[in-house]
Amino acid sequence: MPNETSLLSRVSPAVQDYVKALYMLSSDGGDKLVPTTAVAERLGVSAASATKMLKRLAGLGLATHESYRGGALTAPGVRIALEVIRHHRLLETYLAEALGVPWDEVHEEAEVLEHVLSEGLEDRIAALLGDPSRDPHGHPIPAKDGSIATTADKTLWDCADGESAQVGRVSDHEPSVLRYLGDVGIRPGTRVEIVERGPVGGPLFVRVGSNTDVTALSKELSEGVWVD
Repeated sequence: MPNETSLLSRVSPAVQDYVKALYMLSSDGGDKLVPTTAVAERLGVSAASATKMLKRLAGLGLATHESYRGGALTAPGVRIALEVIRHHRLLETYLAEALGVPWDEVHEEAEVLEHVLSEGLEDRIAALLGDPSRDPHGHPIPAKDGSIATTADKTLWDCADGESAQVGRVSDHEPSVLRYLGDVGIRPGTRVEIVERGPVGGPLFVRVGSNTDVTALSKELSEGVWVD
């Protein structure tokens, strides 16, 4: 993202966190209005703090803000968000593949390091890894030019009984969930067969890969696993 590098270096880590949160919580390219309460919950701050920062982003030209409603990223805000996300997911991949950090630990480490990664080191990491397109959790890594691959919205919970699907990506926000999914073999690229589901919201009974045993997944877990 050659035109945004200098701007990214001038905004604070807090601003970077907010534009990233707005992008992750929005849809259709990151420019849809996101409620203030959703931003506050995502970042673990008060609604008043979120409102103050959204106003600041609007002043910087990185977002628009509607009182009592929320904010939406502008085009420059989207580009900065994608650069931060690129840093984050490249770091996750480097930590997992080059340093052997477990996949349930790389997210928190990358949350800190994404703000201090230089553009030169970003390029070196990408080259060392062979310019990867996905992070360890299956999420697409934005390209240097700011483009990003689309991902499927279908989750395991959306699959029909008897259906077999390949895991595309998994939620990376809860380390305990990642540890459990890893223990039962559910990772990007794994095929999962839906055996049946229990009544009144689950659980979902599945077979993972070539394993003949049946694994039970709650509705909440199943909705955090997306399939291609």
